[in-house]
Amino acid sequence: MRVVSGIQPTGNLHLGNYLGAIRNWVRMQDAMEDGSQCLFFLADLHAISMPHDPAELHKGTLEMAAALVACGIDPAKSVVFNQAQVPQHAELQWLLGGTARMGWLNRMTQWKDKAGKNREGQSVALFTYPVLQAADVLLYQATHVPVGEDQKQHLELARDIAQKFNNDFASEEAPVFALPDPIVPPQAARIMSLRDGGKKMSKSDPSDMSRINLADSADEVMKKVKKAKTDPEPLPSEEKGLEDRPEALNLVTIYAALTDGNVESVLKDFGGEGFGKFKPALGELLVETLRPISERFNGLLEDREALDAILARGASQAREIAVPTLENTYKALGLVRG
Repeated sequence: MRVVSGIQPTGNLHLGNYLGAIRNWVRMQDAMEDGSQCLFFLADLHAISMPHDPAELHKGTLEMAAALVACGIDPAKSVVFNQAQVPQHAELQWLLGGTARMGWLNRMTQWKDKAGKNREGQSVALFTYPVLQAADVLLYQATHVPVGEDQKQHLELARDIAQKFNNDFASEEAPVFALPDPIVPPQAARIMSLRDGGKKMSKSDPSDMSRINLADSADEVMKKVKKAKTDPEPLPSEEKGLEDRPEALNLVTIYAALTDGNVESVLKDFGGEGFGKFKPALGELLVETLRPISERFNGLLEDREALDAILARGASQAREIAVPTLENTYKALGLVRG
C-alpha cells in the first residue's frame, strides 16, 4: 500500500487545516503496516497556477513543512518533500499531456469555479492543473489517495488518464501505471469561522480573530475563543437544538473534534450551560492540544538547517521512487533517451 497526498503551501496553518486533514494524515501514517508507505508533499508547483508572491510562496513552503512535522508527520515514517525538488512531477505532467483530453479538463468543476467568467485571462497552468495532480500520484504508483468531496473528480481524472495511457501504450500484463483508489478519511470536522458560522475557517479571512492559528500563543487562543461570535441562548441538550445556531454548532463541533467525540456527547456534558462556562473549557482544551504543536512549529522555523534537511531527504527518497516510473513512461511513448 502506498498513499500519496499533497497540500498547498499557503503557510499560516489554522485549526481547520489540522482537524480537517492533517490529523487524519498522521493517523494514517501511524497505522501503516511494514512495507506500506505514505508520501506527503507540498504542492508548490501547483501554487504558481495562480498569481502569487515568490517570497510568500517560499516562506509558506517552509512554514507548511514545519507545520506538518509539528502536527505529527514523522519524516522517519513518511516521505515529506516539496514538488519543486522533484522535477519528475513536471516531466510526467508533460508526457501525460498527450493522453489527457481537452474535454476532460473543460468539465472540471474547479476550473470553472476558479476561472470564473474570465477564462481567456487565466493561466494555462490553471487549466492543466489536474494533469499535474494526476502526475503527482501516478508517478509513485500510488495505490490509495485520500480525497474529500471536492477532490473526487480529480482522482477520477487521474484514473482515466492512467487507463487510457495503459490501453494506448502498454499491455494488460505490464501496465505502466497503477490505478489509485480513493481513501475517504473518517468524517473530518468542518471547522467554521469564529466570526461567521456560515463560512469555513480560512487564512484569507481579513480578520485574524476568525481563526485559531497553529502558531497562536495560549493567550491569543483564549482571547479568540472568548470573543468568538455566539448567541445569548444556553447550549441545548440535543443536537437538534443547534439548528439555526451556526456559531454555537461550530464551537461544539470543535470541542467534539478535539476530544474524538461527537456533538451529542459534548451536549450531554454541557447542555443547559451558557457560553460563559463553555468557552473557557473549550479554550483550555485548545491550548492543551495546540501547545506542543505550536512549540515544535516555532522551533522548526528557527532551525532552518533542520527544515531544509527534512525536505532534501524527502525529495531524494521521492526521486528514487519516481525515476523508474518516468523511465517506463518515456520508453512506452517511444522517446529516445541517452
